[in-house]
Amino acid sequence: MSVILATGGYDHNIRFWEAPSGICSRTLRYPDSPVNCLEITPDKQFLAAGGNPHIRLFEINTALSNPVLTLEGHTAPVTSLGFQRDGRYLYSCSEDGAYCVRYCQTVGSSESRAEIISGDQNGCVKVWDLGSSRCINDLVPDSNAGGSRARVPIQAVDISEDCRTLVATSNHAQVYVWDASNSRDFKPITKFRAHNPGFYCLHAKISPDCRHLVTTSSDKTVRLWDTTTWELTQTLAQHQKWVWDAVFSADSSYLVTASSDHSARLWNLRTGDVVREYKGHQTAVTCVALNDSSK
Repeated sequence: MSVILATGGYDHNIRFWEAPSGICSRTLRYPDSPVNCLEITPDKQFLAAGGNPHIRLFEINTALSNPVLTLEGHTAPVTSLGFQRDGRYLYSCSEDGAYCVRYCQTVGSSESRAEIISGDQNGCVKVWDLGSSRCINDLVPDSNAGGSRARVPIQAVDISEDCRTLVATSNHAQVYVWDASNSRDFKPITKFRAHNPGFYCLHAKISPDCRHLVTTSSDKTVRLWDTTTWELTQTLAQHQKWVWDAVFSADSSYLVTASSDHSARLWNLRTGDVVREYKGHQTAVTCVALNDSSK
């Protein structure tokens, strides 16, 4: 399969889709809870799904529905997960306040990055060195010497593919941007509000070509920002309810979004049009994973 597209929902289901046609090709039942997050391994062999509190690994190219691996350790909902570039390690974080890094013997070869960046409910952005398991940088956006400013929970963090730009987004839609060239000394670039007051920012992601930032919100919209000027370039507004997640295609030309309106949508970012709508979940679609890389 050259394109792997999967969605997870509050209905406890994971659905695989034929991206061009919108046909659901396979459905998996997640036994424990709603599905909070999904990630596909770089080699397109496995799908990791985070729930409450387990992480389950499913084989993609098979008719079997049972997970090949269940990872335990978290005691609350898993909110984010991903794979190291070569697929050797899986990292996860949870509402229990723990960050976990696990070695995956089933995939990959060697590690190429030795740091993880996290954001938490205390309003902190931290850089962790995997070799020593120590925090090597700890900063609070918008903090001041007097400490009078209240900390705002961090909803999402992302670093660009070239490792030069770090973005953190608060749940109240404030976006903070740093030059991340030096992991121990981030240099602030700018900050701005991505969505109107009174609405939440639910997800933020930098495109693979490093040219755009996408933010999703409880205001039912998806917004694209130019990472050179940090100006708004596009607003996608066809979802009917909260938009929980978004993922770019490998060439950054397309975007797939997941919403509480029970649908996921494929957008052509050159035109702003919806190319395909994926319907089948009975409740909110909370997460989406896409791997259309040719590597």
